Amino acid sequence: MERKVGFFKSIQFKLIIIYVLLILIAMQIMGVYFTRQLEDQLVENHFNMLDERADLLAYSLVEPLTAQWDDRAELTAEVNTLLRDLFSIENSEVQVIDANRVVIGTSNLSNQNIIGQLSSEIPVRRALIGNRDGPGSIYRDPQTGNRIRVLAVPIRDEEAIVGALYIEASIEDIYDQMQDINSILASGTLIAASITALLMILLSRTITGPILDMRKQALRMGYGDFSRKVNVHSTDEIGQLAMSFNDLTMKLKDALSTRDQEQKKLRSVLTHMTDGVIASDKHGKMILMNKRAEEMLGVSYEEVQGTLLPELLNISETFAVDELYDYNDSVLLDFSTEEDYLIQASFSVIQEDEGPVNGLITVLHDVTEREKIEQERREFVANVSHELRTPLTTMKSYLEALDDGAMNDPNLAPRFLHVTQNETERMIRLVNDLLQLSKIDTHDYRLNLSWVDLGPYLHDMIDRHEIIAKEKDIHFIRKITKHSTFVEIDQDKLTQVIDNILSNAMKYSPEGGDVTITLLHQGHNVRVSISDQGMGIPKESQTKIFDRFYRVDKARARSVGGTGLGLAIAKELVHAHGGEIWVESKYKVGTTIYFTLPYSTFKGEEA
Repeated sequence: MERKVGFFKSIQFKLIIIYVLLILIAMQIMGVYFTRQLEDQLVENHFNMLDERADLLAYSLVEPLTAQWDDRAELTAEVNTLLRDLFSIENSEVQVIDANRVVIGTSNLSNQNIIGQLSSEIPVRRALIGNRDGPGSIYRDPQTGNRIRVLAVPIRDEEAIVGALYIEASIEDIYDQMQDINSILASGTLIAASITALLMILLSRTITGPILDMRKQALRMGYGDFSRKVNVHSTDEIGQLAMSFNDLTMKLKDALSTRDQEQKKLRSVLTHMTDGVIASDKHGKMILMNKRAEEMLGVSYEEVQGTLLPELLNISETFAVDELYDYNDSVLLDFSTEEDYLIQASFSVIQEDEGPVNGLITVLHDVTEREKIEQERREFVANVSHELRTPLTTMKSYLEALDDGAMNDPNLAPRFLHVTQNETERMIRLVNDLLQLSKIDTHDYRLNLSWVDLGPYLHDMIDRHEIIAKEKDIHFIRKITKHSTFVEIDQDKLTQVIDNILSNAMKYSPEGGDVTITLLHQGHNVRVSISDQGMGIPKESQTKIFDRFYRVDKARARSVGGTGLGLAIAKELVHAHGGEIWVESKYKVGTTIYFTLPYSTFKGEEA
């Protein structure tokens, strides 16, 4: 939000104040100096004039004071005449005093009563003994408050003193003039300051205008608007500043545009990364997290913002924040609950060249599948090794027995040879199954598809197992629809699937038990199910029976000659035909294997 600057806080007002103060100070200095000099000059001129008039009057009074007068009134009249002619100074009074300190004349008509009286003024006494009172003394009239100069001048006739002049002259007119002059100077100063202020208001706009324009542009730049430019009105420093500001605006616009593009690229990369990314500051507090990291950790950025990284990754008991800066290996995080869930965390320090550590980048990678594959690979190797070791050990034992002399025993030799032959065939089946699974995994096989009516095909498969079933007293119950059910299959591959399922059903069914084979339509698919009445499969094992080498009852499975790969192969082959396979079982009740295939009611027509 733009903050409005008041006039009294603006740079324009400050410039006006500065220039007005400069004018006032200059005028004050000039005024004080001028008035002081003028006052001194006026006072000095007044004093000089007063001294000249006093000296002229004293010279003119020598003759009347030394003459012989029959009547003293005539002397007084002569003196008063000289006073009027030679000392007509306003606001001043001159008294003429003879050698006996008797006042014989005064210029003040209202003070004629002092004529004939003795003068008691101290300066007069000093003048009558020949001492001139220098420049005189100044005192204030107690009644009017005016400043008055007092001067006593001796009247000399050659070397003799025949009288004295006592002068009281007011100099207040000089100070009144100075007051008028000061008023004129103050008025002039005020007028000059006012004119200066008006001129500065006009002139300051040439300075403050571009500055205010740049301020507005800076505020708009703060909101991300770089379209406006500052107007350049001159080529002086302000104009150059405006041009530099416009250049800065364009460069900043380009820099922000580049930054936005890079940020969009970074956000796009972070958003579409298959790995989770977490950024933390130098204190280890989380400041950034992409969506993948939120999904992997099961949290949202708003919930964990500011959380310490070790706490977020549940490794606070193992690692402190500082330890992660120097940790170069990956850390495996176990977030498993009901299902396995493993995350690999790698750490990278955010640091400028030779600068301090600014934070930490943590990359999270879901390694659950990789660890699962690695575990399956280890289990596969272990299972293959175990499956091969058992028949090899058996064969080795029987062959050693034959070598030790059992070969010559007509009862033992055939039985031992039969066992070694069975174990050899078992290993061949195991190797063949492994080779088949390897081809399926690498897609190194091709289905030879043909249209087959699945109902008769199943009856043929069941008939092939009837002889073995009768030997074990196992009965087949057929629930196969009579409607045409054409499926496009590889007969050899599907025969392997059904043979495996039927063989398992007969192996694990008790004597006298039933094996039910069902074929029915289910939407666009046909569903085949084979049920037995065996011991069933525990619930926790039902999802694993299609895994390779998995056996519910390992001892019994080996006793009936299974390799543990039949159902795994069946699952892959059913999926290759576009179907699904699953199991339903109740422990000690029985097991049903289901699989589906796409079908058509007419040969050659897709479902």
